[in-house]
Amino acid sequence: MAEPEGSLASAETPLMELDEQSETHLENSLNHLENFLKVFGFCQFSFLSLALSWASFLLLGVALPLLIIVYRRCSHCEHYVIRRFELQVLVLRSLAAAVSLIPISTNLRKFGLRKFLFVDRSHGHKDQFRDEYIKKILGFFKWLVIWLLPCLLLKVVREIVLVLHFHQECWWRSVAELFGLIFSWTYSTTIFLSGCALFHLVCNLLVIHFESYGKLLESDLEISEYIEEHIRLTHCLSKISHRFRIFFLLVLSASTATQFVALLQTTGNGQLVNLINGGNFAVTAIVELVGIIICLHGAAKITGRAQSVAAVASRWHSLVTCGPINPSQSTITINGSSSEPDSLPISYSEADLESVGYMPVPTNSQLASYMSAYHKREALVMYLQSNPGGFTVFGWTIDRGLIITIFFIEMSLVLFVLGETLTVS
Repeated sequence: MAEPEGSLASAETPLMELDEQSETHLENSLNHLENFLKVFGFCQFSFLSLALSWASFLLLGVALPLLIIVYRRCSHCEHYVIRRFELQVLVLRSLAAAVSLIPISTNLRKFGLRKFLFVDRSHGHKDQFRDEYIKKILGFFKWLVIWLLPCLLLKVVREIVLVLHFHQECWWRSVAELFGLIFSWTYSTTIFLSGCALFHLVCNLLVIHFESYGKLLESDLEISEYIEEHIRLTHCLSKISHRFRIFFLLVLSASTATQFVALLQTTGNGQLVNLINGGNFAVTAIVELVGIIICLHGAAKITGRAQSVAAVASRWHSLVTCGPINPSQSTITINGSSSEPDSLPISYSEADLESVGYMPVPTNSQLASYMSAYHKREALVMYLQSNPGGFTVFGWTIDRGLIITIFFIEMSLVLFVLGETLTVS
């Protein structure tokens, strides 16, 4: 008996080591994410970190580009047009970064990073999801780089063209201004896109649980456990909606305001605007459009997964109900005796026939149990269909229908601005 116990202990030891390694990898991923957020001022856990965060934002994101724009020297008359456009773009960019920084830092200060991402043990952390958590957190950095690099390339090309077109006598000063503007723009844009990507990450982490709900139905559990798990998921989803609804509205409003101002300035000053002096409007509009697309994608994705749970449960209920009958329940009671349907005739001996008299007569308990399970599954399906869930903003569910509505509202605004600025009386 000692050998099986030893082998069992030796088999459990690698599993424990794997769990510890997975937990360590998750902790490292969370630490990397928290350090990244600290660098850009999102983790305002103390008064000192709060002061450093806003001092860095005002200095690097606002004061540095403002001084460069105001004191930039140029002999061309178009410099005043560029200065006016650059100041407007700076206001829009700083507003978008502040919109991302304030709500995210407030939520992180209230709940901490683990509760904010719903990966702590009291808010949905499960051991089997550790690897998925790590992949999603690493995907946060991956997609942030993918979203940021094309916009950064456009900004660099625009600033280089501007320096070559309006060069100063001192080339070192032009180069210093170029690096200063690009550094400030990268800092502010990273803050804005990081907030949007963090919202996308929170949605993706909860999507893992909704996608695993279908696999949970395959296990033989009580119906009440399925309902409790769905209640827990919808409760987490309602928390996400409550925490991010103001952030979502502010991002949408800031993006709309940027598109409005950019379109108004570029079409209302058609004789003055070109790709050189008005290119910053295009870059800023593209960045904020990317941000709102990230937010809409995350919200629509988690809404779609939450609403598809009812379809998965309906399919599961249909398969269980219409599937092959369990052999243990295939006996049919006829006039007090049980027989197998479609069974072949078998000759019994006298001893076998005598033993049949001592067997218990089947009752309708199996049928009652089957009908009870059927009604329980039907109640589960009706509950899921009546509570579809999804990311909501003051009662409005962010799904494909609402996204189409937002698109047509933005399109109407664009056509209105074009009608006011391009119509020739």
